[in-house]
Amino acid sequence: MMERRRMDAALLVLFLGHLTAALEVPLDLLEGLPQPPTITHQSPKDYIIDPRENIIIHCEAKGKPHPSFSWTRNGTHFDIDEDPNVTMKPHSGTLVVDISRAKAEHYECVYQCTARNKHGTAVSSNIVVRQSRSPLWSKEKIKPIVVQEGVSLVLPCRPPVGLPPPIIFWMDNYFQKLPQSSRVSQSLNGDLYFANVLREDSRNDYICYARFPYTQTIQQKQPITVKVLNMDAINDTMAAFYNDTDLFSEEPADERKPTFLVPSGNSSSKTVLRGQVLEMECIAEGLPTPEISWTKVSSVLPAKRTSFLHYQRTLRIVNVSESDAGDYRCTGRNPLGSVHHTIHVTVKAAPYWISGTPRNLVLAPGENGVLTCRASGTPKPSITWAMNGIPIENSPKDLSRKVEDDTIIFTDVQTGSSAVYQCNVSNDYGYLLSNAFVNVLSEPPRVLTPANKVYQVIKNHRALIDCASFGSPIPKIEWFKDSRSSTLDGDPYIHHDNGTLEIQVAQAVNSGKYTCVARNILGIYENHIYLEVKEPTRILKQPEYKVVQRGRSVVFECKVKHDPSLIPTMTWLKDDGELPDDERLIVDSDSLTITDVTENDAGVYTCIMNTTLDHDSASAELTVVEVTPTPAVVSERPDPPTDLELTDQKKRSVQLTWTPGDENNSPIQKFLIQYEDKLHHRGDWHNLTEVLGTKTTAHLKLSPYVHYSFRVLALNAVGFSRPSLPSRVFKTEAAAPDENPTGIQGYGTEHDNLVISWKRLTSLQSNGPGLHYKVMWRQKTVDSEWTTVTVANTSKFVVSGTPTFVPYELKVQAVNDHGAGPEPAIAHGYSGEDLPVAAPENVQAVVRNSTVADVHWDPVPSKLIRGHLKGYKVYYWKERHLHKHNPHHSDQQVLTFSGNHTHGMLPGLHPFSLYSFNVRVYNGKGEGPASLPQQFETPEGVPGPPTSLIVTNPNLDSLTLEWNPPHVRNGRITGYTLKYQPVNNSNELGPVEELALPPNETSFTLPNLKYSTRYKFYLNAKTVVGAGPAISQEAITIMDEAVASRQVDIATQGWFIGLMCAIALLILILLIICFIQRNKGGKYPVKEKEDAHTDPEFQPMKDDDCTFGEYSDNEDHKPLKGSRTPSNGTVKRDDSDDSLVDYGEGGDGQFNEDGSFIGQYSGKSASRDTAEGHESSEAPSPINAMNSLNSFV
Repeated sequence: MMERRRMDAALLVLFLGHLTAALEVPLDLLEGLPQPPTITHQSPKDYIIDPRENIIIHCEAKGKPHPSFSWTRNGTHFDIDEDPNVTMKPHSGTLVVDISRAKAEHYECVYQCTARNKHGTAVSSNIVVRQSRSPLWSKEKIKPIVVQEGVSLVLPCRPPVGLPPPIIFWMDNYFQKLPQSSRVSQSLNGDLYFANVLREDSRNDYICYARFPYTQTIQQKQPITVKVLNMDAINDTMAAFYNDTDLFSEEPADERKPTFLVPSGNSSSKTVLRGQVLEMECIAEGLPTPEISWTKVSSVLPAKRTSFLHYQRTLRIVNVSESDAGDYRCTGRNPLGSVHHTIHVTVKAAPYWISGTPRNLVLAPGENGVLTCRASGTPKPSITWAMNGIPIENSPKDLSRKVEDDTIIFTDVQTGSSAVYQCNVSNDYGYLLSNAFVNVLSEPPRVLTPANKVYQVIKNHRALIDCASFGSPIPKIEWFKDSRSSTLDGDPYIHHDNGTLEIQVAQAVNSGKYTCVARNILGIYENHIYLEVKEPTRILKQPEYKVVQRGRSVVFECKVKHDPSLIPTMTWLKDDGELPDDERLIVDSDSLTITDVTENDAGVYTCIMNTTLDHDSASAELTVVEVTPTPAVVSERPDPPTDLELTDQKKRSVQLTWTPGDENNSPIQKFLIQYEDKLHHRGDWHNLTEVLGTKTTAHLKLSPYVHYSFRVLALNAVGFSRPSLPSRVFKTEAAAPDENPTGIQGYGTEHDNLVISWKRLTSLQSNGPGLHYKVMWRQKTVDSEWTTVTVANTSKFVVSGTPTFVPYELKVQAVNDHGAGPEPAIAHGYSGEDLPVAAPENVQAVVRNSTVADVHWDPVPSKLIRGHLKGYKVYYWKERHLHKHNPHHSDQQVLTFSGNHTHGMLPGLHPFSLYSFNVRVYNGKGEGPASLPQQFETPEGVPGPPTSLIVTNPNLDSLTLEWNPPHVRNGRITGYTLKYQPVNNSNELGPVEELALPPNETSFTLPNLKYSTRYKFYLNAKTVVGAGPAISQEAITIMDEAVASRQVDIATQGWFIGLMCAIALLILILLIICFIQRNKGGKYPVKEKEDAHTDPEFQPMKDDDCTFGEYSDNEDHKPLKGSRTPSNGTVKRDDSDDSLVDYGEGGDGQFNEDGSFIGQYSGKSASRDTAEGHESSEAPSPINAMNSLNSFV
């Protein structure tokens, strides 16, 4: 029984579907028709937002009347008025959540929009709002990795979980991508795999990066250090890395056959959804590096949808279908063997439409129709219906409606049955929700194709003539041509279901007027449409192959035939590209001339003739050859033509012939023919026409009522010749004007006049004596007779007493003594404008942010503008700051919006201020009255810097800061932020300290500072929006007096200077006495001194002979060791004076911590070292000092 019911329903669906197939019409093109709501735009089901920006949840709908909107959040009604952070855009259902005062995570919910009017209710999909997340990498200490050369290695990435998931890549410290190959590659989860490692893989900057696309932030993992060693190196460095490294592969790494690192085992499975991307990877290790290949078991891979990534390790299939299910085998192979892995792929499918979404129905009362919700999926989805957002089983009963699974059948519908139906198709992997309305209307037929539309088509091409119609019931379309004697049926006409008439091969006989008639039981509507069949464009004379010498000229001809009613455009190409921008290339209407040809001009030249309907083209090649040497020839201007003769004389034409003059070694290129009008402009010569240099005859078209005299000039490469002698005078007869004035305009200079102006005819155009003008005008919108006046040969006429800004039709006809010109064309103009009498209404402001607001208004009706609409002006001014301490009143500002605008943006506003504004319309005369003043408030912004910042009361460890609040507050000050840091003598900044201060403070004392230290301070104010710019200042704490006294420069004290002078004098006297004693032959009893003093480092000066024990020698007159005395009495240093080896017996000397040299006085060398150490000094040398003393004696 159930099966029989389903069969009956299917047959009914087929029958009704045939009846209603043509009911899909563009209702938005029709004005005034009632229409249930239709959702036109909504946010995606899975809506990921940027937490730094306001949340905008879209919901737009259309309908007649315009629908109202409401929302649910997490399945319950969402009262937008109760949430101060949420607003709904005007004339829209779009929600805007201001997150400056709330956290974005509070609005992570499931939303659904409802649009309703009196004809039905449409609902959106469930919109799941989630904020994007880019968490930081968890802190971890990564130990260096030491591996043996040849083994496999995996560097884990393990990025933080973000929404959406991050994009992973590996780079080094220099932000260069790490090279990858078949040996080293990145897996789908971001890990870096080495099939085998080499010594060159050693580095300390393997860094995994994660880029989060929504927030455009990049996080990086701590660098990983990898050290690749051979076995001997591992044994040598085992101890050094034992405590803080991971060590792999203690066994030697020999060549080995492949094994899979990913995936594990011999087989695995994977599930993918229809339409998505299937990615499978097989990563093998081995030595040598394995090669990866893929096959599909018992089938072939879909070539157009398959690609291989990561050096064959990843198989990627896009747009997956059910046919992609099955077993896939990846094989890793190297010379030592192979390994296989099989991946079983199962394809599931979220619901998808089979024949598109359910389509809207427009039915007439008593008609039948079908709504079909045809969808599929794996597993098979379930289908539920709702009407106006309510499950259909809970909706009011309707005997004309019957639900059969995925179909709703309507029979004999009645007025009032209009509604919006929702079809929900769902399975385990997703759902589809679609709205489709049933609109029950009684409408006579209308034709939507514009009336008197002209279609143009090229002969022998297909012609399509549209007749889009609407009506309820569906209109029947009939076509007629010209006399409407019979309908157009059969060959050559084809009728389409949408009303279009097709002629497969259009001929000239098919041109004419066509009538489209739409008919239903409520009326008839007809529309006239015109078809013009044009002649095709054809190139009659194609350009020919040319060979030309360098420096010569060449001409390519391209003569074309086209339909005379079409405007042709000739285009030339060179080698399929644009012609070079070179003045040597001259393009005429039917030719291309290249002068002074060069080697670069060689190529293929193509002429293309385009019209608005078709085109034709032809090509020819140019070859450039070298010039054959010829004797030098002197060229001059040509001689003037002679023997001018007028023949074949007619009323408006004459033939002129002449004899060319001598070319003077340069071919004549063209002749220029000039004329003189001896009747009107005696003595003035004008160019009439040009002919090629090969012609000696010209047929001249002339104007009436002119006394012509002609002359001819010849042109060659050098220049123009002198003019020829004038021809005899040829007089043409007078006639009526051939043309009327152009440039006819109608405008007003006052609100009650009409100025008609035109461009006067020239004497050549007048065609005869007595030229005057017949000026005609009438109002365009009323059936009135033409008013006519005759004016003299002027260019303006003023009509007084006209109504304000009324359209007029204008005509100006030229007339002379021989008659009137042709029937003049009608021009259009307006009488004078006056100031608008109405102001825009429904003026309102929408504040975007603290500095920008949008102003909206309704347009002023055109009849109240009383002139050409120029635009609207918005006058706005700031009444005051909303902060009670900051009153302000600014001058009025004006923004002009040209054209028929209904909204505008006011930029550059001051935050936290009250603004007033009005809107005025203006025309060519001026502005209309102002609209009622409106006001709006701008929200708070960030404040300006504090007005001043000074430092007072500096102490040893504290300073007092005083400041004034910002001059520009932009809101209520919620506090101040004070930052400060020390600055050393090198202007290097120390660590920053930060303090938060209350808003009512204007001074603050900083304790616990360092004495005698320079500090830099930064102070900025804050509002609820954020912190403003900072003002900075520097100051120094006071120095401690006790410390200062200890730091007085001792070198500037008098007692110290005196003491130093006394000591210096005593040393000088002592040295003089000692040197005198030595000069008298004093002995240095070294042996006694050594016996008396066992400590070699303590040798005091002997008072009686002023000698030092260590400068003793057994021979009094021997020079000091390491020096020699020449005959002139001077002392020279030995060449080895500066050698460190002489100090301390061959290099045992050392340097002190302060850098001075230490020669240890120990053992037998003590006396030698001491003597030589003193010997190296210049000032204390006894001999030098003695010589100096002798010079004074």
